[in-house]
Amino acid sequence: MSSLAACLRLARTDSVGPRTWRRLVERYHSPEAALEALPHLPAGRGRGRDTLCPPPLEAIHQEIEATLKIGGHFLTLMDPAYPPLLRDCPDAPPVLSVLGDASALAKPGIGLVGARNASAHGVRLAESLATEMVEAGLAVISGLARGIDRAAHRGALHRKGLTIAAIAGGLDCPYPRENTDLQAEIAEKGVVVTEAPLGTLPTARHFPRRNRLIAGLGLGCVVIEAAIHSGTLITAKLVVDYGRELFAVPGSPLDSRCRGSNNLLRQGAILTESVADILPHIHLEAEDRVLFSAPSSVQPSLWSAPAATGAAMHGPIAQNQNKTAIQAASVPHTEVVTHMLPNSDMTGQTVREKLLDLLSFTPIPVDDLVRHCQFSASTVLTVLTELELSGSVSSLPGGRVVLAPPHGKDG
Repeated sequence: MSSLAACLRLARTDSVGPRTWRRLVERYHSPEAALEALPHLPAGRGRGRDTLCPPPLEAIHQEIEATLKIGGHFLTLMDPAYPPLLRDCPDAPPVLSVLGDASALAKPGIGLVGARNASAHGVRLAESLATEMVEAGLAVISGLARGIDRAAHRGALHRKGLTIAAIAGGLDCPYPRENTDLQAEIAEKGVVVTEAPLGTLPTARHFPRRNRLIAGLGLGCVVIEAAIHSGTLITAKLVVDYGRELFAVPGSPLDSRCRGSNNLLRQGAILTESVADILPHIHLEAEDRVLFSAPSSVQPSLWSAPAATGAAMHGPIAQNQNKTAIQAASVPHTEVVTHMLPNSDMTGQTVREKLLDLLSFTPIPVDDLVRHCQFSASTVLTVLTELELSGSVSSLPGGRVVLAPPHGKDG
């Protein structure tokens, strides 16, 4: 089995999310070895099976061939070319499907997101700001949705600049349909990226993953027009969780589309009216800085995250949420491998019982969990991996964990 096929097969296994993928590869030293170990690991409750079942190898080969046939290709966490800023995120997708110039994903860029039902003023502002950003040497990253996203991509292309479209569905499923031609143009002149396999029609549950790509690929993100409960605010929170800069454009207090973005300003986001408000807060030399060594095989350094990029935020957001999820996994991961606890080990059972007692349906940071129990950080991380695989707990952005519902869905 090729390394790509093994990476993809492990990533496509039910209940193996990005964090679990990393832990499994770290524990067993390669995706191939992790796949061999899956039948011996506990499956989730209520899933109708006793073991974790990766998809057939034939299905993975078909996905690879179909992706190559439409001109796409893959990047995995094992690849030196994997975007370094995204690799910096603790929940970085193990496998990316890409149309266009994959090297563009490593260029310094800023996300630009906002309302789908944007005002004409918001659309004009997004186009103008995107044009200024590419003229300043920044890539424009957005989600290829209606409204602000579409305007951001158009503004970048207008100046023949680089734009990156992070999409929720498969590369062969443009959404919305009216953006089909725009997606094709971006694939030709920039890059389209997703973690979804071919044939995936985007549904509501896919968009938070798309938002994670927007937040993780950039040095920061600008919000233009976001309602108080909009999906755009999910992206904004992820930006803060990843330690990146959050910018927001002020809007009329009479416009409900601006209440969420105005609230971000109250919480410490940087007020933005032009690219001149962005440039002092980012470091363009980040494109030349090596965040991770590009390994030929899995090394502990692949999983150890450096300090967050970009300057820290200010205000209440910084006080409550500017600790990145990386902190929760700051212990040396080689130690985790050394002290794995077998399921039959009585100490392991004791740790599992203790952690389940401490956990609730309210998310808690992993580092707080470590502080509240008498076990080492490496032991806690190990047991959390087993609990996540069994469906007992779920990992959330920001290095937090929460008890899964009694008969919860796959994480």
